Amino acid sequence: MTLFALGPEGTFSHELACKLVPAGEVRLLPAIGSVLSTVEQGLGEGVIPVENSEAGGVGPSLDGLLRYNVFVTAEIYIEIHHFLASFLPVDEVSVIYAHPQTSEQCSEFLDKLGIEIIPTKSNAASAIELLGDRRGAAVVSKKISEVYNLPVIFSHIENNPHNVTRFFRVSDHPLQESRPEKCSIIVDPATDRPGLLYELLAVFGRRGINLCRIESRPSKRGMGSYVFFMDITTSPGYEESLAELEELTIIRRLGCYKCLEVNP
Repeated sequence: MTLFALGPEGTFSHELACKLVPAGEVRLLPAIGSVLSTVEQGLGEGVIPVENSEAGGVGPSLDGLLRYNVFVTAEIYIEIHHFLASFLPVDEVSVIYAHPQTSEQCSEFLDKLGIEIIPTKSNAASAIELLGDRRGAAVVSKKISEVYNLPVIFSHIENNPHNVTRFFRVSDHPLQESRPEKCSIIVDPATDRPGLLYELLAVFGRRGINLCRIESRPSKRGMGSYVFFMDITTSPGYEESLAELEELTIIRRLGCYKCLEVNP
């Protein structure tokens, strides 16, 4: 089994992928879009971050799910902790390298420092930037600090000590799960009219189906046009709800799946 994940070595995606396929092959790619494109081609499965308890939805992952024809086969939740690494004391640091999602998760700590934040593509990329700029600092994971031999000067700098990120495992074909716990869909209203969103949500409300997540994203068709990512629990009647929803609007079924647990 080949599992693709966001690299370079040491990212949270890389750590999770190694736990999911301890006897398989993990291959790292430079962008989330690259992971999804590769999965769509049938070259293996992938793991991507989709939502953080502090920073919300992960834009590149949601946009990638819109663009690429892939399916969700499992969700995984892992605790996320961040560390500030530098070769200098913090009062001598001139810039901090951090992934945008990471800096948002650590905004309270970073705002107090008042140091310029330079965005990077991943936490591992932040570490690499620091190796080339000894004047700076980087927000990284504990694993990355060890991989790149970076001195940690502050630990657990995340806003919330219970910071959690939700990941999707994705495949080029849907999972045939007999007893799934949750389903994910993309709803594309295509048009805008009064009461439309109410009608769409009522499909679940009438049957007592728990809509456990809804998030809008730009449809890329122009200002004011949106699609909705929705997660529903698989209570009795959920299949009928999805069928009725398909009569009202355009939906794409991303998959029905269970939550996987991995060792810390």
